[in-house]
Amino acid sequence: MKTKHTAPKNIDEYIAGFPNDVQATLEKIRATIKKAAPDAEETISYQIPTFTLKGHYLVYFAAYKNHIGFYPVPLGNAEFKAEMLAYASGKGTLRFPFDKPIPFKMISKFVKFRVKENLARAAKGKKKDGQRF
Repeated sequence: MKTKHTAPKNIDEYIAGFPNDVQATLEKIRATIKKAAPDAEETISYQIPTFTLKGHYLVYFAAYKNHIGFYPVPLGNAEFKAEMLAYASGKGTLRFPFDKPIPFKMISKFVKFRVKENLARAAKGKKKDGQRF
């Protein structure tokens, strides 16, 4: 039976709902994302921490009983394939088990890759020379 709880209003509230050791890990992931994407904005989407950039979703992360979920990841990117194998758990999702070191460098690389993708998407969405529609 699910317990009823209030959806977090921001990432601080989300993180505060976990034990201290998990809070520390979540804060470090948050700081890693902020460093890799300093212009990204924090929000809550799907009741989990989310970062957006130029109006597009960048990355999400969430704590679960035995792991941290991180998404989306660059699927089909040969450069990252070997690194992701140890953590892959589904389409576009990585699971970082609490009983293993969290790969903060890998998270940073993925976020930087997603920043490039988002900036390219935002550039495509811009109108040409004063075009209004």
